[in-house]
Amino acid sequence: MDELIPELSIVVPCHNEEGNLEALAAEIRDTLAPLAIPYEVVITDDGSTDRSWDVLRKIACADTNVRIQRFETNCGESGASWAGIQAARAQLIITLDADRQNDPREIPRFLDALRIFDCVCGMRTKDRGHGDSQLKIVSSRVANWVRNTLTGDRIADSGCTYRAFRRECIERIRAFNGMHRFLPTLIRMEGHTVTEIAISNRPRTSGRSHYGIWKRGLTAFIDLLAVCWMRRRMLKYRIVDAQ
Repeated sequence: MDELIPELSIVVPCHNEEGNLEALAAEIRDTLAPLAIPYEVVITDDGSTDRSWDVLRKIACADTNVRIQRFETNCGESGASWAGIQAARAQLIITLDADRQNDPREIPRFLDALRIFDCVCGMRTKDRGHGDSQLKIVSSRVANWVRNTLTGDRIADSGCTYRAFRRECIERIRAFNGMHRFLPTLIRMEGHTVTEIAISNRPRTSGRSHYGIWKRGLTAFIDLLAVCWMRRRMLKYRIVDAQ
């Protein structure tokens, strides 16, 4: 029998999240079961040093919808996300974090918005204070303001990687370290439609945050300058007639 090609791929980058993975996999399964659509969950272990890989192997053995892969060394969120996206087989892709701050029960809302838009981004501004520190919230707002000012974009929460998009949105995008912060801008640059929906932001219940403000902020600003350069120098043309 031919293998059933999934209609939806859930892509999850993971680094040292052993305490969150089983509960996350269960939440995704419970959310998608009533939708009755073929799906897969692709989880990339980004060189974890805890028991994440052992937990993932246990999950994958118990659930044939779960596919796992493991990096030899830690490569960062962009690398783990991109590797998962490349391994995904469906035309519709949703990315979310492994720390369970993104609620899988929001997935149907993303799918509904994908009926109209090519890319749908989560926006945590509604109740972000429930899940993040005040310093993280303020630094994120400043970063969003700088990013939108320089790129001319209107993404209110570009740091949120809970997103849904059609595969064609990323077919021409070239991957680079830090790209996960700019994916909505890169997708819009390719001519696709992008929107945001307000989502919940749950507090972390296991593990620790990998968020580092100062070092990451400098790296993100350098990446921002590169994206601005690409946006200004991007070839733009439209063929109106050909024989």
